[in-house]
Amino acid sequence: MDADEEATGRSRFLRYATRRRGFLVASLLVGFVVGVAYRAFLDEADSRSVANYLRSGFDGLCIAWAAWAVQTGFASGARSRLGAALRRLPLAAELVIRALVMTAVIVVVSGALEVALYAHSFFPAWLITNWIPDELPRIVAIGLGLSVLLGMVTETGRLIGGPLLTSVVLGTYHRPVRQQLIVMFLDIADSTRLAEALGELRVHDLITRFFFDIDEPIRAFGGAVHAYVGDEVIVSWPVSGDPARNGRCVGCFQAIERKIARLEGAYEAEFELAPRFRAGLHAGPVIVSECGDVKRQLAYFGDTMNVAARLCEYCKAIDRRLVMSGDALRLMTIQPGLVIGDGKCIAVRGRQERVEVHVIEPRT
Repeated sequence: MDADEEATGRSRFLRYATRRRGFLVASLLVGFVVGVAYRAFLDEADSRSVANYLRSGFDGLCIAWAAWAVQTGFASGARSRLGAALRRLPLAAELVIRALVMTAVIVVVSGALEVALYAHSFFPAWLITNWIPDELPRIVAIGLGLSVLLGMVTETGRLIGGPLLTSVVLGTYHRPVRQQLIVMFLDIADSTRLAEALGELRVHDLITRFFFDIDEPIRAFGGAVHAYVGDEVIVSWPVSGDPARNGRCVGCFQAIERKIARLEGAYEAEFELAPRFRAGLHAGPVIVSECGDVKRQLAYFGDTMNVAARLCEYCKAIDRRLVMSGDALRLMTIQPGLVIGDGKCIAVRGRQERVEVHVIEPRT
């Protein structure tokens, strides 16, 4: 069963959260530690009992869960009407709105936990006389600080990419690293003709909308977007020892086809046409390195990138949707609903050795 079919009936929030279970676990652990530290350094010394430390740890854990839920809700709702409205705002305004919402949720959760963990009645008087004037300002300050920090980290990762952010922090790609990758070059067909028909601004809107719409199936099938170049997107997957896992790249292309088919009416209503696209797939060694200073980015080098790009061009020459090299095909299993064309060796610009290629098409 395909990933998008398997997720039918599940909310986008749950799908997004499931793919980021590690972030949830890390958030809960950090929340528990912060709760214990809050008790140790900010509360009165005579309240530092084992029971109170456990209560504070649970308090921090619940607040971390609430913050995670708000952050995940905003991220997973990027394709909703509210998410579209937020994206039209300046980034600073979007961060402020997220921070205010998260702070409000943290305050509500903190007040409820205070009553549940420490009170003997539903609304004790000390909640007004002690907790609100003494603890609430701290909680608001912590909530705002945490919200702004999470928002900045999330947006930075979204703007420059998670791998580059990790490399900047940990130095992963400060020196060139050789990796075995499956690389897909996917571009919009007839973009020059579209620019003449729609105008440059309208076709840019079409390309931007297309890239936004295909992001979800790319992430659902484990792909990582390396770059957007004009009307082309470059996606990669790490090569594994599992042929079925390596086959996710073909499943991703199929999921993109299905999604654009579902959105065909919306595209025709807005642009009077639906985009057509094609892709070339190749696998092999890629040199990954961080480059640049003022403007840093991860660069992919090597013959694998060149071949994948040429296969995408070959798709155009033979008027097919998906072409895959023999090197990539031998690494993966192809779903029964697809037909693998006979191998053909073609010359590739910039490479002396010919490349074995196969056309991948739906079974008629």
